[in-house]
Amino acid sequence: MTTLSTAPTTPPQRANRVRWNIPVRLRKSILVTHVVSAGSWIGIDVISIVLVAIGWVRAGDDRTAAYRALADFFVVPLLLSALVAGTLCLITGLLLGLATKWGLVRFWWVAVKLVLNVIACAMMLAFLGPVTELATGAQPLQDIWFVSFLAATALALLSFATVLSVFKPWGRVRK
Repeated sequence: MTTLSTAPTTPPQRANRVRWNIPVRLRKSILVTHVVSAGSWIGIDVISIVLVAIGWVRAGDDRTAAYRALADFFVVPLLLSALVAGTLCLITGLLLGLATKWGLVRFWWVAVKLVLNVIACAMMLAFLGPVTELATGAQPLQDIWFVSFLAATALALLSFATVLSVFKPWGRVRK
């Protein structure tokens, strides 16, 4: 009776696979930072929507006072905070994509989340000028619609990204 001994084989490495091996604690720290920054971003959007809604339900001088307070004390700091949270979310998402089995564009849900994050950050950058004009009084207070548009759109994008993170639909980009 002849026995064949086979040498242990390692699976072939894919040429397109980029994986950054990092210690577990560091990966978990990056993941926590990613989740907290995304949650902060969502919270900032909710606060922005509530503040704009409060201004809308006011009438006359009350509306002007609400929008002035909104512009002076909340909009620019909130938008800058959201931009910091969005950038941090993007950076940690990229690091997680490089360090985990999900990859950056290996799965559709990860690629879509990356695109959504870039779109939301670009929207904030695009609206930073008009919001700053609003805060300085250079723009009429009635034109605050873009603040609510920005916050509502970002909230929708971030909510969709959260759903993608939980359900992980659509499978691999390439088989």
